Amino acid sequence: MSQPEQEPREGEPLKLRERAYASFTERLLAREIKPGQFVTQRELVAMTGFPLGAIRELVPRLEAEGLIRTVPQRGMQIAHVDLDLIRNAFQFRLFLEKEATALYAQNATDAEIAEQRAWHEAIVARAEAGGDERLIEDAEDVDRLLHEAIIDHLDNEIVSQAFRVTWLKIRLIRQYETRIHNSIIIPVMQDHLSVIAAIETRDPERAGQAMAVHIGNARARAMQY
Repeated sequence: MSQPEQEPREGEPLKLRERAYASFTERLLAREIKPGQFVTQRELVAMTGFPLGAIRELVPRLEAEGLIRTVPQRGMQIAHVDLDLIRNAFQFRLFLEKEATALYAQNATDAEIAEQRAWHEAIVARAEAGGDERLIEDAEDVDRLLHEAIIDHLDNEIVSQAFRVTWLKIRLIRQYETRIHNSIIIPVMQDHLSVIAAIETRDPERAGQAMAVHIGNARARAMQY
């Protein structure tokens, strides 16, 4: 006999929804939930370990973010990784990050920029030395942290949230198409160092254009697969 669902106590629903969202995205990135897969709410309960009530409240958010869609008479389908997703995700990034980088060049502290440079140069040095077992993971963290720093510097919660949803889609694209690996770590880091060098000039137009070039290069890599 199935166990009765536990209702969250007063004050818990929002926290429970956030935890359910985190569980869903973790399983999506771990490929336990696959792009294009059809799922039911009950299956999401089993996958995430959260009660049906939390999943029902989670579904509208996943639909709004484009992570699932409801297909009539078939159920819920996880977003496909296809050319449309690649084009849309990178176009959205370009709109957000080109302007954000221009503002970051004007407003970031010297210490913040120097820290970003140091992280990237350390990754390049490790890659040139032959790499190590944590290099890919650390490179992906450094990659993400630069983009998050630039976006979060806007101090705009709406933009930061929209960026993180898009970054999740970029991670899906990388997992199924162009995950950072040893052969492209140095080119990606060099792209970033070009962006950082432009930021260091404090020229917003130059910085924004450097980010546009980087995003264009990343999009081109994704479109090759």
